[in-house]
Amino acid sequence: MLPDQTKSNSEPDMPQLDEGWWASVLADENALSSENREQDLQVAVPSSSLMVEWGHVQNLYDRDEIVEMLVHGFNRGGLLVQGEDVQGFVPVSHLIDFPNVITEDDRRMVLSDYVGKTIKVKVIECEPSQEKIVLSERAALAGEGCRKTLFKTLKTGSIVNGTVTNVTDFGVFVDLGGVEGLIHVSELSWGRVQHPGEVLVVGQTVKVLVLQVSEENARIALSLKRLYSNPWETLAETYQIGDVVQATVTAVTRFGAFARLNEGIEGLIHISSITDGLDEGKDLNKIFTTGEEIVVRILHIDVERRRLGLGIMDD
Repeated sequence: MLPDQTKSNSEPDMPQLDEGWWASVLADENALSSENREQDLQVAVPSSSLMVEWGHVQNLYDRDEIVEMLVHGFNRGGLLVQGEDVQGFVPVSHLIDFPNVITEDDRRMVLSDYVGKTIKVKVIECEPSQEKIVLSERAALAGEGCRKTLFKTLKTGSIVNGTVTNVTDFGVFVDLGGVEGLIHVSELSWGRVQHPGEVLVVGQTVKVLVLQVSEENARIALSLKRLYSNPWETLAETYQIGDVVQATVTAVTRFGAFARLNEGIEGLIHISSITDGLDEGKDLNKIFTTGEEIVVRILHIDVERRRLGLGIMDD
């Protein structure tokens, strides 16, 4: 899918994403991968004595070629495949027909059905030092050579269409037509996001803004929230202290409840502002339910610190 070169109306400023930003993202990703590997050990995986020719694998990656691979095993995270001088791993998020919602038993059954079959894939990661080869059936749909074309076409500030391939605790991966980009959790919404799955789901088509492109590291940083104006910039003009507005409860904590306004900004109803309906233990769950629509009064607005204080309306 080639980029739509139209710009957003607000012409958002592009942040400078240094290696520290990517390091923090990859640290999260590696931590989750370690957890998955521990779970994967519960599943028996056939072994293979096939020797990998790393020069051949690197050529497949550099040329963005499609190859046919035999599925010879699986674990919870995906398929183990092998071909001539190549063996590697295909994550479930890179399988074309893998169900989005599935039980553990069904997951195992679906993956086991692949064993003995051949699938067309592309090499999307080749790291000899870690003996790591990751392949993608989804990337092969775009045809050969598309990765280089995409990296030449994608520019900071471009607005592109893609498909969500994976949702993790730290962000959302989006297939841009043979190359994946990442929307970090901090770039999903101007409001607070407890989990990226609240905003996007696997298989969903989404329009995103390109923040940074690094062909050398095969990394693309994306943003969803920057397609929209920052509501904090106009909040003080839109609302005044004392205004009564509709809000949706998003979280209940020991010190109060968070509620989201229509603009996507969340405010805090602090426990100290609540006098009715609480026992001595002040159990807020007896008053608020996540997802509940409530009426609140705006108590204070601090645009600089991005703090919004709310109060519940007395009966």
